[in-house]
Parts: sequence; structure tokens; C-alpha cells
Amino acid sequence: MAGAQVHPLQQLIEAARKGDQAQLQKLLASGLPGLQGRDGAAVWGAEFLFAVESEKPATVAIDHEPAVSMTNIPGTKYWYRLMTLRLGTTHNYNYFADGRSLGTYDVAGYNPDSYPQAGVARGTLSAMKTLRSQVYPGMSANYWVYVNPGADLTDGAPLMVWQDGETIVGNQDLLRLRLQIVSDNLVAKKLIPPMVHVLIQPGSGGEATGTRMRSIQYDTVSDRYSKYLLEEVLPDVEKTYKIRHDAYSRAVAGASSGAICAMNVAWYAPEQFSRVLSHIGSYVALQWHPEQGLDGGFIVSQKIRRDAKKNIRVWLSDGADDQEVAFGSWPLNNIMLANALKLKGYDFHFRFGEGMHAIAQGAMDLPESLTWLWRDYDAAKKEQNFAMEEAEKAKPLYRVKVANRDAW
Repeated sequence: MAGAQVHPLQQLIEAARKGDQAQLQKLLASGLPGLQGRDGAAVWGAEFLFAVESEKPATVAIDHEPAVSMTNIPGTKYWYRLMTLRLGTTHNYNYFADGRSLGTYDVAGYNPDSYPQAGVARGTLSAMKTLRSQVYPGMSANYWVYVNPGADLTDGAPLMVWQDGETIVGNQDLLRLRLQIVSDNLVAKKLIPPMVHVLIQPGSGGEATGTRMRSIQYDTVSDRYSKYLLEEVLPDVEKTYKIRHDAYSRAVAGASSGAICAMNVAWYAPEQFSRVLSHIGSYVALQWHPEQGLDGGFIVSQKIRRDAKKNIRVWLSDGADDQEVAFGSWPLNNIMLANALKLKGYDFHFRFGEGMHAIAQGAMDLPESLTWLWRDYDAAKKEQNFAMEEAEKAKPLYRVKVANRDAW
């Protein structure tokens, strides 16, 4: 259960504060944090523990300031530094050793609803289940189910499907989204309904070059993944859990390629999913194959502009320091998508921060984004005509200014 999972994370910060290096070594070796250079940060309150594994002395640069020294745990390759940082924002960190970067990422200054709260019941996480696919022949994929306390499994519970589900179980969830903790807290406050959360890992095997099917599943602009959910995954889930079938009671979420996947699911199956949570979405050309008649993700904003409006609600977020690579510009394409939603009168919210291609902004915003996405939910209803909020109607289109060049 999520409440029990938090305990080692709090212990980790406490050990660093006390300088208990034996306990630090034990906890770091257990995988808190993962020490791949990206997930090498753990947060509890205003205390941020940065930790990395390195043969050489390591330093860490926070928010692009000059790098500062880290402390070695004697007899190990672990280096750490405990710092107090501002909450309610994201922080960038970059590890260095011997003059080279060991990895950079962003970390969230989590909000109060991202921590266990006294008296709040915790949900249950299922064992992992593996499912073989016919929609993607030769592919198998794992999934888990997290059920909030009070979910109606007799008449049917609301549903939320999360891509990259392996990052929302165990320690990964504590170091990133904290979905289990956040959703239980919001349920206790009656800000969202108790739900069945299906956490799906990208598949392996099948037609992918190598073994990972993630980009083929997530970045392909088609109805194939929605068929996979509706014809294979959810029927398997329903062998154990009773879920609602009205689109009004179903949401789909993801980050990066998982975000464009979520948008595609709702776009191609709006009669099944009406709520979309999109963080750092990859609305770019990762699976652009004109020779196969397949559009790239950049077409999504154009589809929204040109096609008939669909009854979906969208929370969208990205950051100014997101990726610029040969496949496209993540920030510009997210802004284009926001403007498309604005022009067509969709019920949407766009959060554009400073962050890089990281889940930190999405994690920090999760209590707010889930509350916004499920606002006004009424279990007695099966449909709602989503309309743009009055406050958004009064706002202009998003405009772009180049900040790192002269204006003319």
C-alpha cells in the first residue's frame, strides 16, 4: 500500500539530515533513489536529497547555478547532498564528475496533497498481470490495477488508464507522480471520485525493432492503441473489476509519448474516453511514416483545428526547456495544440512552465490537474457537454516570443 511505501523515502531524508551514512548506504542500495543520474533525487517536505553513483568525486548544479560539492559515503560509490529548496515549483539538477555530466533532470517541489495524510485510507495495488496481444501480434505487456478506497465495484467504478504504468508502482511512483498517494488524498476530500486506475506498461516483442513496442504503440497516430485498450486490456481488467462504460466516467493519461497516446485514445474513441491528461506530450514526428500513410504526431493540432469538435476535456502541460531534436519541437507543438484547442472552444487547461522533458511539472501539478479534470463529476450522470471555462474564454490565444535573440 502507498502509505507503507513512503516510509523508506522519509527514512532516507532523515538519515541524510542526521549524517547516518550507514543507514544512507543501506537505503540507497535498496533503490531509493534509482541513481541513474535522472531519478537521483528524493523529496520530503522542503528537503531535497540529491544522490548519484560515481567512481570520481561528484558535484551537483541546482537550477543552473554553479555546481556544489557532494559528500561520499566511505567505501562506496555513492555521493549525496541534502538541500532545502523552494516548494511549489520544479528544480533542475545536473550531476558532474571529472568534468562531464552524469545526468540531468527536473524534480518537483511537491504540494501537500502529494504526501500521506492522517486519517486517509489507502487504496490497493494488484499484482502484476501479463497479457498477450492480438492487436499487436507477438507482443506481451504487463499491467497493474490500483483501486481507491470506496470505489464502487458493484455497479461499476470510474476508470482512469495510465500509460507507462511501471513508473506508477513501487518506488518509481514515490520518486515521480505519487499518483497513489495523490488520488487517495483527493478522494478523501471528495475532489475526485474513487476510481479504478489501470497502469499499463508498454509491450515487448511483436513488430518492434529490438523488443520495445513503446513508440509504435504510443506515437502512432491511429486508432490501433484504442482498439488494444477496448478489445484486449479492459476486457481482461473487467474479469476482476467492474468499471463504468460511459465516456463521462473514463479518463486516459500519460507523459511524453504516453501523452500523445492518451490524446489519440480520446480522439479516436470519444464515445469511450472523454478526459485527457497530457504531460510533456510528444506531438512530433517520432512515428511519421508517409510511405505507410501514417502521419506524425505534429498532425494532432491540425486535426483538432480542422475536424469536427469532439466532446473531450484536456489538461495539457509542457515546459520551455523541453526537447528540440530532429523529430520536432516539443514546446512549440504543445503550444500549437493548446491554440488549436482554444480556437475550437474545447474545455482545456494549458500549463506552460520552464521545465525540461521531465515528469516534475506533471507531478507537482497532479493534485490540481486531477481535480480540474474530474471537477463537477456526478456519479448519477452518464454524460456532460464539456464547455470552455468562462475564465479561459476571456483569455487571448497563446503568443510566442523569442527570448534568446534580438527582436530585430
